[in-house]
Amino acid sequence: MALMSNRYGTAARRAAAGVTVVVLAGLLSACGGGGEQSGDGKKPPENVGSASSAPSGQGTPKGDDGPTVPDTSATLATINGSNGFQFVIHTAARDQGGFITVTGSLKNTTSKMLIAPPQWSGQEVNVKQTGPSLAGITLLDKTEKKRYYVLRDTEGYPLTTTGVTTVKAGESVSVFAQFPAPPASTTQVDIQIPQMPVATIELS
Repeated sequence: MALMSNRYGTAARRAAAGVTVVVLAGLLSACGGGGEQSGDGKKPPENVGSASSAPSGQGTPKGDDGPTVPDTSATLATINGSNGFQFVIHTAARDQGGFITVTGSLKNTTSKMLIAPPQWSGQEVNVKQTGPSLAGITLLDKTEKKRYYVLRDTEGYPLTTTGVTTVKAGESVSVFAQFPAPPASTTQVDIQIPQMPVATIELS
């Protein structure tokens, strides 16, 4: 079954409480094809899946007492991987603290249990020590030629969904990740998930 920790409200409260985060935004080279690079700078294998984009939706709702949850009525992009996983990106909202919070749903579209690829956790030693996560996801601002990585706190924990190891057949789980916010002039970024096709999403 899918095990999850660091839910939306937890990460938001950690950021709001003034936890110092390390902004890992790397400059991309001006060479062509930069949009097809993976988060570690290496060109990934050819994607067999597909990605589609949709008009931007509304922001993420938050209950008075409960954690922040994705607004599943909105769809920015649907990313289908050759491994049977599907990411539906619901929101990519700017926060007042200078962050971008991306929310979505991870679905197993097959009739069997799937194991989450270790590449989703990223390649950094400190992040690997936190266990399975989505710290390998990056945002690419092609206009500014910058790549943005998932934010980390002072202990190296990524501000993203953690603990997803397996997903049952047909099951869907909510996911999120927080990134440094690109300049206000940037309205679109590419979201790059290891072993998945690249998709362009609108920022709100």
